[in-house]
Amino acid sequence: MKSPLSILLLLLAVIVSLSSCVSASREGLPPGSPFAEKAAVSANLLPQGIAVGDVTSQSALLWLRTDGPMMVQIEWATVAAWDSLSKSGTGITPVVRTPLFTTGQETDFTLAISLEGLTPATRYRWHVFAGTKGRDGAPTEAGMAAQGEFTTLPDVQSHVTVTFAWSGDLGGQGRCRRGAAGYPIFDVMHAQHLDFFLFLGDSIYSDNLCPSPPNEPGADFLAATLPEYRARHRYQRGAEALQRFLSSVPVYAIWDDHEVRNDFSGPFDSQMPAGRQALREYWPIRVEPDDPHRLYRTVHAGADLELFILDTRQYRSLNADQDGPAKTMLGEKQLQWLLSGLTASTATWKVIVTTVPLSIPKGGNADGSGNDGWAGGPGIPGFESVHCPLRS
Repeated sequence: MKSPLSILLLLLAVIVSLSSCVSASREGLPPGSPFAEKAAVSANLLPQGIAVGDVTSQSALLWLRTDGPMMVQIEWATVAAWDSLSKSGTGITPVVRTPLFTTGQETDFTLAISLEGLTPATRYRWHVFAGTKGRDGAPTEAGMAAQGEFTTLPDVQSHVTVTFAWSGDLGGQGRCRRGAAGYPIFDVMHAQHLDFFLFLGDSIYSDNLCPSPPNEPGADFLAATLPEYRARHRYQRGAEALQRFLSSVPVYAIWDDHEVRNDFSGPFDSQMPAGRQALREYWPIRVEPDDPHRLYRTVHAGADLELFILDTRQYRSLNADQDGPAKTMLGEKQLQWLLSGLTASTATWKVIVTTVPLSIPKGGNADGSGNDGWAGGPGIPGFESVHCPLRS
């Protein structure tokens, strides 16, 4: 659908959240941890880095992908607690440690782990440990694979300043990765001290080539199957600047069309399930137990800001259908969720997060198939009738 934005290219598996409280030694590794012997950082264990996402005032998701089947464990505590321990030189500090998780081929070795029971507006430091399994199932060759920090959102009673950025359309339509570093814009945004980032889709361009040469690395294949979609996600997430950004700036990711193919309409596209699975595997998006395919959701960032992140793909009518009461972009359930949420919200700012233009009429496609934006312009099929309830 949309072409890359000039200001950027800008952002799994079932989530398990059991955890236990332990005491940490000075090195930050709890006694008895199977990973306590080796603490050197081994970056090659996580070739796509870490992504912190769907952060709330009391929880966060940490996403990762290992280089093959491995056992993984995460430890975290507040930065203040770690710093206090470091300054004192002795003593212990409370650290939360997850159980051991195993990454597997069924999810392309990706994993999203939920960190629960966090404190609002608090900075946390985390360590990820990874190791292979021996023949007896015990972890071997363990090491610290990554470490970093993030900040939880303020609670809904707090009137505080919130700074965030948004964009989409990453590395497609002739704009490809610049070597290992990838996309320098992410380092620029990282320096802005954002509270979070909204990735408004087209995180891959499955239907566009990045041939090699001249691009190095390149992605000189089109994706239409689950293995191919996964490979395109790996290509994007190998960019080092993007990895640095996602490891500390919470991201709220949603898809648009190029995670499947240009201008697709979900229920009518046979490739959608594979594209959706790859999206879930490669981004930290919480799973709704009663609706595992649901992607739309709400984010509360203090008392003054509430975001409504829309899924404009999965439930939409065909783009070429004539506008009218039967045509939908969101589906009835999501539309009612949005209208009810906007009505009930007490936030000063209510932000509707949409991956297609909400207020800009778009021209139709050359084949007369309409377009995938909210407003099609004079004589062009669009989704104007769905637009009306939002304006009122």
